[in-house]
Amino acid sequence: MRIITTIPQHNLRAVFPAATAIEHAGYDGIMTLENRHDPFLPLAVAATCTNRVELSTGIAVSFLRSPMSTANLTWDLNEASGGRFVLGLGTQIRAHNEKRFSVPWSAPAPRMREYIQALRAIWRTWKYDEPLRFVGKHYQFTLMIPNFVPEKSGLKLPAVTLAAVGPAMLNLSAEVADGVRLHPFCTRKYLDDVVLPHLTASLSKAGRKREHFEIGGGGFIATGSDDEAVAKAVEWVRYRIAFYGSTPAYWPVLEAHDLGDLGRKLNQMTKAGQWDKISAEISDDLVHLFVAIGRHDEIAGEIEKRFGGASDTIYASTSSEIQSELPADLISDIQAIGSSFKAYDTETRRSETQ
Repeated sequence: MRIITTIPQHNLRAVFPAATAIEHAGYDGIMTLENRHDPFLPLAVAATCTNRVELSTGIAVSFLRSPMSTANLTWDLNEASGGRFVLGLGTQIRAHNEKRFSVPWSAPAPRMREYIQALRAIWRTWKYDEPLRFVGKHYQFTLMIPNFVPEKSGLKLPAVTLAAVGPAMLNLSAEVADGVRLHPFCTRKYLDDVVLPHLTASLSKAGRKREHFEIGGGGFIATGSDDEAVAKAVEWVRYRIAFYGSTPAYWPVLEAHDLGDLGRKLNQMTKAGQWDKISAEISDDLVHLFVAIGRHDEIAGEIEKRFGGASDTIYASTSSEIQSELPADLISDIQAIGSSFKAYDTETRRSETQ
């Protein structure tokens, strides 16, 4: 099992020491988020001061950027890191697209399918000199002259992973992406009853091997060196569960536990501005559905029970403002947990068309 974590994003000067410390500690990767800050800039810094760890956006919001812009960002980060960059994409919900980013909204799954196909068409043009002729419903790319083609270095095409909660995006990720980034707002029951069956069926339908498809995330981790630190982490997660539970896009997870009424109540509370009261609606039993909990000396076993046989990669932190400080021996214990994913196979997907 792989374990990745976050870096500070509030100040690019903080990236260098954080990224080098993460690599030295033995983590497998560094992940950035698109919340308060841009997800790509910190990884540009990290690419120049690390040599081993994977660098990924987890996630970058797709539709606010043209695939051409995202293709350029990805290409440059992949080059700077020597092939260690993985593009993690997500759609965000309609309200944020229309009201925060001021971009048009349409059915997200068909549009995301085109988005990923367009990215690969652009990259194939740059790497293999294929004519750029991508014409879809949402995106059209038919012009590329030598002056705008990046330099070639022989690196493999970048991997693309896709954020997914519901069946449509789960199926799409298995069909066209190199991996899926599951939201932390996820329970083991939802993993077993919804996520894995959809991914397995769609991978089989697409004729793809599970060993080349990464499943990441699917729950929270609350740990620390002592019980006090664990309790503090649990309370932070309790609020996050309430926060995400108030959003209709995540209600399928609650519905799997017959907790749809809780989601609707949380939604009403946030609309009334009762943000400081939503945590109280999340019981300890509910927290345990979403979280692997334990001190450093016991969390590896809890992670194996919570994620084992499902997730290939787990997130030690899901916030750029909270840095994980796991001991090196604990990181090694987590990495010893078995998983199905072996490596991305982006070159085999070169021949894909619309």
